[in-house]
Amino acid sequence: MNPSEALRIAIQRGLDLIEIVPNATPPVCKIMDFGKYKYEQTKKDKLQRKHQQVTQVKELRFHPNTDVHDFEFKARHGRQFLEDGHKLKATVVFKGREITYAQQGEELLKRLEEKLSDVGKVEQSAKLEGRSMAVIFAPERSSKKKSEKKQKPIETQKEG
Repeated sequence: MNPSEALRIAIQRGLDLIEIVPNATPPVCKIMDFGKYKYEQTKKDKLQRKHQQVTQVKELRFHPNTDVHDFEFKARHGRQFLEDGHKLKATVVFKGREITYAQQGEELLKRLEEKLSDVGKVEQSAKLEGRSMAVIFAPERSSKKKSEKKQKPIETQKEG
């Protein structure tokens, strides 16, 4: 159909002639209400942004001489962060002359890796940067799905 005839039909129907594929031979056009089309596109975009999940990087800070109870407490928090689907950055901060105990900080991070191995995997291994040593954990996909299943309420049967 030639363009002038298509445009005439679109005007008769009170709609718009929209060029879909301009580079094709011949160009592909469609007769539709452009305002309604744009409205539906914005609704789809909003819905996609709504369902998009933003991951945050949560941080746990330790010192090379962190005691067992403090370590366990922070490891539980780290486990919860990973189960919620966030990334986790565990940092051992060295103050003053504590930098000479870098080996203790590395051992502490290894213990944390073992403790959180079932809910997360190491994305970046222990690396000394200035006066801190850091490890980055990423959540396991399967553990995230399990926590979502736990949160969903069980539906009761409908009466009637």
